Amino acid sequence: METLRDMALPPGFGFHPKDTELVAHYLKKKILGQKIEYDIIPEVDIYKHEPWDLPAKCNVPTQDNKWHFFAARDRKYPNGARSNRATVAGYWKSTGKDRAIKVDKRTIGTKKTLVFHEGRPPTGKRTEWIMHEYYIDENECQACPDMKVLYQQLRFQNISILRNSMRELDAFRCIFYMLCYIT
Repeated sequence: METLRDMALPPGFGFHPKDTELVAHYLKKKILGQKIEYDIIPEVDIYKHEPWDLPAKCNVPTQDNKWHFFAARDRKYPNGARSNRATVAGYWKSTGKDRAIKVDKRTIGTKKTLVFHEGRPPTGKRTEWIMHEYYIDENECQACPDMKVLYQQLRFQNISILRNSMRELDAFRCIFYMLCYIT
């Protein structure tokens, strides 16, 4: 698929989706394995790269220093819930409280803000790099017919790690991917 980086874009072209659009359109489609019309958001293991190296991985040329990526969540411990947000040169530290992303009073996702610190905790030095992680709400996945089809396929194949539970499958798929917006 041709990326926008390879195309000649007109002056003033930009990619500025709202939080609701990032979750409801892009992240949800990615999680469900549905086609996204344009290859705008690449999948990158953001914790294997320093923030200053990430702009080169972006599919949309930009002058506004804002980049979007899909990333698989990396766990600190195999069976734990804590995310591993360390890179070689530093770590991403959560700041503030998580914010719900809502459509018509219904929560469709969560937005978490992180700041990059160079070095190691507790003496890491705060930088100007900011990342917003977007997660889809588990209930959004449960409502999707495509997710139920996937569940039936996995159940037919008798995948034991999911224990044939619709809730566990939804949670597994919904937490596997996140969308990251870096400024």
